Amino acid sequence: MKVSREQAEKNRRRIVEVAGEMFREHGFDGIGLADLMKKAGLTHGGFYGHFKSKEALAAEASARALSKSCDKLAAVADAASGDALAALVGSYLSDRHRKEIGKGCAFVALGADAARHGKPLRSAFAKGVDDYLAVLSDIVPGRTKAEKRKKAMTTLSGMVGALVLARAVDDENLAKEILVATAASLTAPTVGNV
Repeated sequence: MKVSREQAEKNRRRIVEVAGEMFREHGFDGIGLADLMKKAGLTHGGFYGHFKSKEALAAEASARALSKSCDKLAAVADAASGDALAALVGSYLSDRHRKEIGKGCAFVALGADAARHGKPLRSAFAKGVDDYLAVLSDIVPGRTKAEKRKKAMTTLSGMVGALVLARAVDDENLAKEILVATAASLTAPTVGNV
């Protein structure tokens, strides 16, 4: 039975969403196509009708996950009634985000894996970095565009690194301490900046 174009697109979106979550939970190499397609409610044989390879799916799923995460952070900053940077950092470095591996930031869950993959996947991550930097550059302190971009880079790096460490340790108190200390450091007033 032939699937309509609309249903095929719906199936593709479902595969991408499920893959984004499963890759973040298990890593790119920690989940096979058969299990991924089963979780999406589709047959393994249908995979290649949507994607040329698992690597192509990984790039698309990562791009989508990073875009959604960035949009959420931008919404947090936009909705902040006070300090947008503190709101964004607080949301990212929350205990809830630490525990939601499959729904959390793909930089944290997959960054090290992405470095070992091909150009399409690494390009998706590069675009994700640029998108996050654009959001952060609008809200971090700094006098010039270059200064704000530099501060955005260090803020993003601090957030991602802190969440990686907080997820890696088996001590709840230490994990929370890492998140709180990093958030305080990233949002502390900078001398000389307005």
